[in-house]
Amino acid sequence: MSYAPFALTTFRNMLGTLDHLVGRAQDAGLTDEILASKLAEDMFPLELQFRIAINQVLLALNQVGGQTAPLEKTTYASLAEVRERIAAVRARVDEANADDWAAVDGTVDLTLPNGVRFVMTAEEDIRDWILPNFYFHVSMAYALLRHTGVEIGKLDFIPHMARYQRELAA
Repeated sequence: MSYAPFALTTFRNMLGTLDHLVGRAQDAGLTDEILASKLAEDMFPLELQFRIAINQVLLALNQVGGQTAPLEKTTYASLAEVRERIAAVRARVDEANADDWAAVDGTVDLTLPNGVRFVMTAEEDIRDWILPNFYFHVSMAYALLRHTGVEIGKLDFIPHMARYQRELAA
């Protein structure tokens, strides 16, 4: 199996998770001030956790997915805006064609803002850089929301698994 369908499915599932989590925060009556929440002083706030997670998807689409999508640079001002941005990126993922993705052994040359440079294959980029970073920031968003009082549990992190749920045999 090519890495592209795997990555695109993962992005769809976990962008759905992010949307679900923001919806749970809204349903709990939390205000937009929650976006400034942090678990520790040296960590990024909730707003940036959402934005970086979304940017990992856009980065993948740009680096190996044959698209040109600007990264999210503007701070999200509201939970509603976070949901709008998630929906917009989900639409890009839904429109993505796995056939347009770089070959598994295509080269990705990534230089981070701090000057660290990585050169790897397209598959390694997705497997070793994009997906771990994406999951990290989705997990941090989950942890921050739970820490601020949103009643969420494991199934809220994996709502896409509901499609596989079956009744136990008698």
